[in-house]
Amino acid sequence: MVTGSDSSTDFVLRSLLFAPGNRAEVLVKIPRSAPSAAVIDLEDAVPSDRKAEARAIAHQVAPDLVDEVRLFVRVNAPDTDHFEADVVDGLPAGLTGVAVPKLESAAAVDAVAAALDAAGHADLPIVAGLETVAGVVDARSVTTHQRVRWCYFGAEDYVADLGGVRRTDNLEVQTARAQVAQAARLGGIPAIDMVVADFGDEERFLREAEQARALGFSGKLCIHPAQVPLADRAFRPSDQDLVWARRVADAYEEALVRGDAAISVDGAMVDEPVARRARALLAEVAG
Repeated sequence: MVTGSDSSTDFVLRSLLFAPGNRAEVLVKIPRSAPSAAVIDLEDAVPSDRKAEARAIAHQVAPDLVDEVRLFVRVNAPDTDHFEADVVDGLPAGLTGVAVPKLESAAAVDAVAAALDAAGHADLPIVAGLETVAGVVDARSVTTHQRVRWCYFGAEDYVADLGGVRRTDNLEVQTARAQVAQAARLGGIPAIDMVVADFGDEERFLREAEQARALGFSGKLCIHPAQVPLADRAFRPSDQDLVWARRVADAYEEALVRGDAAISVDGAMVDEPVARRARALLAEVAG
């Protein structure tokens, strides 16, 4: 059992499952799919006239959920009429953090942090939504903020803000995805990749997850329980990966003792960057 009320942020976030905040019957089923973490969504998944109801439901279901899964609440964007009420009335006890959409600058994070502090949530870390053109272009200012512990890329909002056209091959967001992953790395935080809206398209989900992992993302946003095992599988090192990593790490360590910093393993050159990648793979499963 995962204890959601554990305040530690030191865990691997491969699958982040969202569920509508006004659907109590859906929220109570979240632990069944065992996501890395889950989000009670007060934003996009909830109609404007159901926001207050969703806040009340969050408080009703959270006491049981936080004992089963790491739990977040996604509030509405700071520039909306719903943000203040979400922060004051929509954040139950025991949360692992709060997801805040459409953050675009360090100043915006400062304002969110001040609102959280004033509402009695001074220790609550932030998952930053990078899903506007300004948010992506200035992502580093958000990801390096001390209150931000994770970030995610929201492709649908980003493309709408850009005035572009959404494509199944993701050509229109490839630069933005890379920028978010790079900014997350500079901030030393995990980045979570975009949603696959067609939750029945397993092939697309796995393809996108493979691309995201190659870019440096640690996990994927999920909007259906069926996507959770796909994300967990795609972002977990395979047995073949781990065999390679152990062989490389051991061989390189022995080489360094001999005074060699560049060697051949299975016919491929191994130097410090390759060895560092191997050690990182081993660290994923060790943690």
